[in-house]
Amino acid sequence: MSDLFCFDVSLDIKEDDGKGGFSHVPKEKNCFKLRRDYVKKIIVTVQQVNNVQLNVERCFGLLLSPGRNVKHADMHLLEMVSMGDNNDGKTMISGEWDPRDPSFEVLNTETTKGTRAFMTVAVDLVITGIQEPVRFRIETKVRVFQPNERFWYFNKKPIRELFYLQLKEVPSEVENEPAYEVINLVSESDLERQRALMQSPTRIARESVDAGNSTTDTPQDDDDDNDEPLLSGFGDVSKDCEEDILETWGEVLAKWRANLNNKPKQLTALVRKSIPEALRGEVWQLLAGCHENEGLMEHYRLLLTKETPAEKVIERDINRTFPAHDYFKETGGLGQDALLKISKAYSIYDEEVGYCQGLSFLAAVLLLHMPEEQAFAVLVKIMYEYGLRDLFRNDFELLHVKFYTLERLIEDTMSDLHYHFTDNNVEAHMYASQWFLTLFTAKFPLFMVFHIIDLFLSEGMNTLFNVALALLKTSKKDILALDFEGTLKYFRVTLPKKYRAEENAKELLQIAVTTKLSSKKLKKYEKEFYAIKQKQMELEDPLSRFERENKKLVETNMRLEQENDDLAHELVTSKIALRHDLDNAEDKADSFSKELLTTKEQLVEAEEERDRLVTELEQVKKMCRIELERQEKEIQRSTSIVAEYKQICSQLSERLEKQQVAYKSEIQGVREAVSTCENCSAMFTSNGNVQFSVTNKVNKEEVDPKLVDTEKKLRELELELAQTKLQLVESECKTQDLEHQLTAAVNELQSSKNNWFSKTFTQLKEVTSKKEG
Repeated sequence: MSDLFCFDVSLDIKEDDGKGGFSHVPKEKNCFKLRRDYVKKIIVTVQQVNNVQLNVERCFGLLLSPGRNVKHADMHLLEMVSMGDNNDGKTMISGEWDPRDPSFEVLNTETTKGTRAFMTVAVDLVITGIQEPVRFRIETKVRVFQPNERFWYFNKKPIRELFYLQLKEVPSEVENEPAYEVINLVSESDLERQRALMQSPTRIARESVDAGNSTTDTPQDDDDDNDEPLLSGFGDVSKDCEEDILETWGEVLAKWRANLNNKPKQLTALVRKSIPEALRGEVWQLLAGCHENEGLMEHYRLLLTKETPAEKVIERDINRTFPAHDYFKETGGLGQDALLKISKAYSIYDEEVGYCQGLSFLAAVLLLHMPEEQAFAVLVKIMYEYGLRDLFRNDFELLHVKFYTLERLIEDTMSDLHYHFTDNNVEAHMYASQWFLTLFTAKFPLFMVFHIIDLFLSEGMNTLFNVALALLKTSKKDILALDFEGTLKYFRVTLPKKYRAEENAKELLQIAVTTKLSSKKLKKYEKEFYAIKQKQMELEDPLSRFERENKKLVETNMRLEQENDDLAHELVTSKIALRHDLDNAEDKADSFSKELLTTKEQLVEAEEERDRLVTELEQVKKMCRIELERQEKEIQRSTSIVAEYKQICSQLSERLEKQQVAYKSEIQGVREAVSTCENCSAMFTSNGNVQFSVTNKVNKEEVDPKLVDTEKKLRELELELAQTKLQLVESECKTQDLEHQLTAAVNELQSSKNNWFSKTFTQLKEVTSKKEG
């Protein structure tokens, strides 16, 4: 048993008046007019208006955040100033808000004329008997003006909101004190939005898709008598293909790749027979014309960075899309993750339609044949260029046109089935909604679904009529024997099970491709629909028509207000981001200017250093030249000395030889003269030379002194010649060292000069390019 409690919550804002107090912020059409940079006070008043009075023990927190539909974790806690109860049962909570806090920058940025921003205020209250704090949240519009703005009209009434708190009484741990569990908490505004949505024509799509997914948790049963429908995504698809068919497709694709804008003639016939599973990914992209707009794949990556308000609905649909297929079976697996990203990206890409319930089935079929980016591009092509998104627009008007056309085709081709449907009040939208909105992907086996997508991409939207008529023709006998409930069950359960056999599916699609539909007849039926609708509008009660039109206008106005609010918020956010970018750019410009000045100074210093080095280089060259000249002169002088020594040595050698000959002849004469004397003959050796020995009894004075002097001079000349040669070698080595040092010095100076200039000019170019950028 649950009880419903109603709370009246009001919100008021005051600004610092500069006199130590706070003054009311003016309002206009439930929009607060705030002034920038003023400290503000948030005042929330809570009063229970029905049922047993609940006691508010304390305030757990007062929170504030820019924007609407804000997550609980994104709210910012304010410093509480006071909380108290009035005599009339009201609880008042107030807290100060400093708009200069970076978290509230959006609410402290001036809004342009005609635009507004949103803010969300929440208060968490601890209520006796309820275990967790109860959060009351109010969303309101604001406009931000200059600090010196003056307002002449003051509306001091706070913004009020009714909240309905549904509680369930549970066993209490304390005697005589009730305990409650929160079942639901909803505001009056949320209820009004829900009522508007329930009256929206989008129920047609939601009901048709939910009908195909309502039993996704039930296990698949092969028994045809089972009342439960088959899980979506069932049916194994073989990649085997005959060799001659692959060769034919290879030739066609080669011609097509050579000229993407010219489809081969035999393509249509080949597609009607079915595209080989291994080639479907490439052929589908070519048929859809994705090569004409390759930017869609890059745009997809950008869309993934944004958020969508339909995320909860998408997540609910993802978990029940193709549960019979291994790729999408695992919660949070690769398949479901890719499907979630594509669905979110399309809901952001197509803002008018947003996320279409059941769109995940078509995206799943594409993901089984190609990567995410390519699957997104093909999906966009199908929705826009093949016209599938038009079925979801303008209150599903075009979808109703398709239903009427199908009924007229049934009347023309199968009159008995048409009368049966009429007698049992079976209308086309009861069984064909899902066929058209999901392209037959939600109920039928995959080998049949893939072939239908082949035909759809090749021949367009009219393929749906061909397949629908083929399904009715092959099932007419069974349907004629059923009543209203049996017919609906047949379409929901029995008909998909009938095509689990691949032979039945091939037979069905063969009937579909051989069925001829006249374009003139289809256009005629379309005109009939609009004519009937116009006649009904003329006969309709003006008051009812005005009410319906007013309801549409209210819905359109709500949607436009939402879009306007979103655009205003985006505009304010963009202005803040642009201001940050501009400030960063100015900071970078100042930094680059300083770097440029520093670089110029370095350039001047470098040029001075270059001039100094050039001067030093010239001086070094001059010194090296002088040193080389001196060395050359030294070498020449040493050469002349050596030549003179050589000449003297040759002259001495000649003189010595002559003297030796003379000495030998003299010695021979002396020998012959003293040969008769024993003492004198002892002076001579056996070879006839004179022996000068201390042991000889002949005195040294008796030896010719000229011979001694000659030998002494000869030894001195030989020693001097050896020293001169040594000096000459040392001089040559020194000269070579000087030449090497000079060459190395010149090369080092040249290299340092080139490196320095190259590095300096490179730095200048980099700084200049950054400055220009």
